[in-house]
Amino acid sequence: MAYVLGFGEIDRTQVAIAGGKGANLGELSRVEGVAVPDGFCVTTDAFAQTVAGALDGRLDELSRLEPDDQERIRVSSAAIRREIEALPIPGDVAAAILDAHARLGLEGAYAVRSSATAEDLPGASFAGQQDSYLNIVGPTAILEHVSRCWASLFTERAVTYRQRNGFGHETVRMAVVVQRMVFPRASGILVTADPVTSDRTVVSIDAGFGLGEALVSGLVNADVYQVRDGEITERTIAAKKLSIEPAPGGGTRVREIDPERREEPVLSDTEVLRLAALGRRIEAHFGSPQDIEWCLDGADFRIVQSRPITTLFPIPVAADDGNRVYVSVGHQQMMTDAMKPLGISLWQLTSRAPMRDAGGRLFVDVTAALSSPTTRPALIAGLGSSDPLIGDALRSVIESGFVPEVPQEDSAPAVLRSAAAPPLDADPALVAELIADGEASLAALKRDIGTHSGPALLDFIRADIQELQRVLFTPRGLAVITTAMNASTWLNDQLREWLGEKNSADALTQSVPGNVTSEMGLALLDVADAIRPHPEVVAYLRRIEHAGPAGNDFLGELDAYRGGREARAALEDFLGKYGMRCAGEIDITRPRWSESPATLVPTILGNIKNFEPGAGGQRFENGLRDAERTRERLLERLRALPDGQRKAAETEQMIDRVRTFSGYREWPKYGMVSRYFVYKRALLAEAGRLVRAGILRDPEDIFYLRFDELQEVVGTQRASAELIDERKAAFRVYRSLTAPRVLTSDGRALTGAYRREDLPAGALPGMAVSAGTVEGRARVVADIAQADLEPDDILVTAYTDPSWTPLFVAIKGLVTEVGGLMTHGAVIAREYGLPAVVGVEHATDLIQDGQRIRVNGTDGYVEILSEPVE
Repeated sequence: MAYVLGFGEIDRTQVAIAGGKGANLGELSRVEGVAVPDGFCVTTDAFAQTVAGALDGRLDELSRLEPDDQERIRVSSAAIRREIEALPIPGDVAAAILDAHARLGLEGAYAVRSSATAEDLPGASFAGQQDSYLNIVGPTAILEHVSRCWASLFTERAVTYRQRNGFGHETVRMAVVVQRMVFPRASGILVTADPVTSDRTVVSIDAGFGLGEALVSGLVNADVYQVRDGEITERTIAAKKLSIEPAPGGGTRVREIDPERREEPVLSDTEVLRLAALGRRIEAHFGSPQDIEWCLDGADFRIVQSRPITTLFPIPVAADDGNRVYVSVGHQQMMTDAMKPLGISLWQLTSRAPMRDAGGRLFVDVTAALSSPTTRPALIAGLGSSDPLIGDALRSVIESGFVPEVPQEDSAPAVLRSAAAPPLDADPALVAELIADGEASLAALKRDIGTHSGPALLDFIRADIQELQRVLFTPRGLAVITTAMNASTWLNDQLREWLGEKNSADALTQSVPGNVTSEMGLALLDVADAIRPHPEVVAYLRRIEHAGPAGNDFLGELDAYRGGREARAALEDFLGKYGMRCAGEIDITRPRWSESPATLVPTILGNIKNFEPGAGGQRFENGLRDAERTRERLLERLRALPDGQRKAAETEQMIDRVRTFSGYREWPKYGMVSRYFVYKRALLAEAGRLVRAGILRDPEDIFYLRFDELQEVVGTQRASAELIDERKAAFRVYRSLTAPRVLTSDGRALTGAYRREDLPAGALPGMAVSAGTVEGRARVVADIAQADLEPDDILVTAYTDPSWTPLFVAIKGLVTEVGGLMTHGAVIAREYGLPAVVGVEHATDLIQDGQRIRVNGTDGYVEILSEPVE
């Protein structure tokens, strides 16, 4: 058992023994041309030997605390730190540390730095979560500060960070790095990517006088230099009033910089370029962008740390070299969360557009279409009409010259092209035929899939995806959807020109027939009607809402209560038609309502509380009546105009198209997720057989395999537990990342801007998708299972897919961070008559839960009217 290792004995693979910082420093010491101050690492074995048994029971107690319970975390973590610092260091451990210290030199000053095993990793930096100490002098002080570093594994911030990021306290151990102190003229931080834009072609350097802690702590402003391709492209020289210097008796002190030096550049141009080149060498060695701490000792740069930059969004692997531009699929599909590998690969098999994945998200490569003068305008206009921020981001890419114009054939991916079919007459029979075809195809799948298992099942599903594509992308179905969209656009444009009315189509699309998603929201009101008369059932559901069910078998437990059988029958009828839905439903790995029916309980209870019996049917009839009144009012006004009969006749034809065909817009995705659920149940049954055969540890391990990998596992009856564990760790990281709307191959994550000047002061801009203006209480909701809504509420959330529809019946307005004119939330908001604004950047951060807000769904902005009401 080694209690101390020199840097020459450590490399990047030894995180478990040296911690992240120690492993990276050992690796850095092996890089030619990189100078690392001499030192050694007190290993995690020394930590374990010292604290073994001392924390029994403490860590279990700590793990049970919620991340937001800051007071209890503060008290508990402080107690653990005191215990660790009070522990005597075993004699053999202390002897090893003191011997290593003596070999380096007893007279010098040292930095004693924490190095946890979950620190400075490719997947989680934990930067700044534990403590480090500078200018430590003497053997006794070295041992004392090693103990302090061990104890800092349980700082309040470190404990909270681990709990929020899924790291168990018992699995993380602490090593300690002891290094000769460098008393530098200057120091700072170098990142091998632009910290603002994420551009990987830029090296950004922050520099200050003295020790780097002044910059890290925010005590002083830094000089900032940016370097691209060996040239300094930007230089900002700050006024530097303070620096941190070593104190004569040990530790550090803050000193004022002489006035004549405060605006002096910290680094010369030559030094900036040398340092940038050194950063690129380190980046090349580690194989990923790095966050590097450096100091300038005389004329020499010394590197005291390098860690992966974990906040950068990964870049898709391109099919060929050159500049590439990618557009987020998630922002089009209202699903910007990270997806597991099986979900990603199945969506790629389903889509006809070539998609690349990165960071657990999917992107379409639009480079070819963006570089062609014939397709560029249509691409930007088409994507910009559905999401103005994507359109603006693409225009920024063009203006930067990143994609040169190259004449070529129409190269827009099929998914981005508009259907060119001629408009259809408003024939309801066509919609009925399309739905009947899809239902027959789904019934055949359900009948046939059960006859397959093993490799034959995977082959069957792969073949059936062709049938899914046929139903999903049927030309007649696309023509129906396009006809409805074009008619809606025509109504908005012409009625604004003729009558001065904005967004007229919104009111005309209320309660259209055949919209399977809006019908779902009303159907859950009917479920509430079936449960409302039975107090025992209501009380049981309230217990589930607050305490959570013992499992997902709460439906079976309903029979024990008076009225439970009726309630169960209503719920099972609902799940029979809609149970395949869930939040993030394009990812097959997400738990469906049928698998987790308790998810619906808060919404059902809200419906019981907020609505009278028969509200579902009444809401539909009210919307139908409002749409008909709007129709008659508009036609009457048109007939009074010059050439009014013709204008009224054309308008009436377009209204008929909108009302006949708009409902079908939601059916293809309903059919797709219905099919996905059939696939999922069959695949999980196969995964159960693999678990029983000892090939997998858990059925849901298949979620971390791509479809072709799963096919190989089923065929060979062999699986890599290491690969599955790596995928699980990567998914935890991806969940913490924010997907950009547009991503470039040099790493820039572009969000776009509205660039509007027509807004009231302080208003948040967005895209108007459902007309009307409404005021109410903002309810910021991240999870539909936690929603507690009342009739005066305006829902504010990141995105809504069809699974959120049941909440729409209980609100008066909608605000989302992601969305477009024809995304599901917008379509259903119009059908329910809810004013809605989508694409409001950072809405869930800028709007606080409980604030009173005004949503202008006609002009596309949100105003904050008051502070939250307690």
